[in-house]
Amino acid sequence: MFPTPIEKSPRSWQLTYQALLPIALIFWLAPLIAVAVFSIKPDVDFTQGNYWGVPSSFEGVANYGKVFLESDMPRYMLNSVFITVPTVIGAVALSCMAGFALGIYRFKGNLLIFFMFVAGNFVPFQILMVPVRDLTLDLGLYNTKTGLVLFHVAFQAGFCTLFMRNFIRQLPFPLIEAARVEGVAEWKIFWYVVLPLMKPAIAALSVLIFTFIWNDYFWAIVLTQGPDAQPVTAGITSFNSQFRAAYHLMSAGSIVAALPPVAMFFLMQKHFIAGLTLGAVK
Repeated sequence: MFPTPIEKSPRSWQLTYQALLPIALIFWLAPLIAVAVFSIKPDVDFTQGNYWGVPSSFEGVANYGKVFLESDMPRYMLNSVFITVPTVIGAVALSCMAGFALGIYRFKGNLLIFFMFVAGNFVPFQILMVPVRDLTLDLGLYNTKTGLVLFHVAFQAGFCTLFMRNFIRQLPFPLIEAARVEGVAEWKIFWYVVLPLMKPAIAALSVLIFTFIWNDYFWAIVLTQGPDAQPVTAGITSFNSQFRAAYHLMSAGSIVAALPPVAMFFLMQKHFIAGLTLGAVK
């Protein structure tokens, strides 16, 4: 039923695996390597068609200097922070409370409400483009960071609640029963008993949602425009003009935009892996 671990495979297959793995890794990293190389090339290389050759000169310092000092990239980065951080806090907080209610309490309609959260994950987000945009216009939230935050919190609530509810269902229920016998209020049970046990799941979910929201491009261009509210993913396109595209600056901006989620993952790697694997082994 399950594939044989590579350690137990024949020696010939192990050698083949070890030989093919670096090649597959290079192909997988090829786009990122290309963007990194483009970011240190001068503008003249693109006008002369030197896309994949060795840079005629290394202009990494100049390109990244222009990105930070001669463009709105710092403002776009700050917008992404103001959009992503509140979204992560809001989505995780709501999902913790909803997951606690759906995972601990038994009431009529529990499964129906849970299925409604799950069903929202299967709705193609592209079909929501027009109604969501019209809603933000009616509420005066179009082209605002607040509107983007509220939409992301609402849209991520389904997946986050699914994640948290299933995690809470795996917690030892006798702990909650013991707290109730001692007369502890329900909100205190959630705050002092359940929430501390959810730290690995909160860390794992925070990393996932941070990555999802930071890398979002579709809703960034649908609900915002200009440097007042656009996040960095949409702001990178500002390096394009009507008759000319500054690919070297776009590449440098892309590398800069990719650093925060990468740093977030490595900082939270221990908790992230613990949250994903907790409960997998008895």
